[in-house]
Amino acid sequence: MSELIIAFGLFLFIEGVLYVIFPSKMKSMLKKLELIPSGQLRTGGLVFAIIGFIIIYYAKI
Repeated sequence: MSELIIAFGLFLFIEGVLYVIFPSKMKSMLKKLELIPSGQLRTGGLVFAIIGFIIIYYAKI
């Protein structure tokens, strides 16, 4: 469970650093996100979730 909390903290840290370093680029990226269809976002999210699961699975072996 502590590894999950550490991973979530790392995610928040990286996300926060991106907003600190590139605030205007992050704003424009979020505006462009509205133009992408929901189905495509869902598919992309699923692909990244599966890739993340595979990485975690092989890291734990």
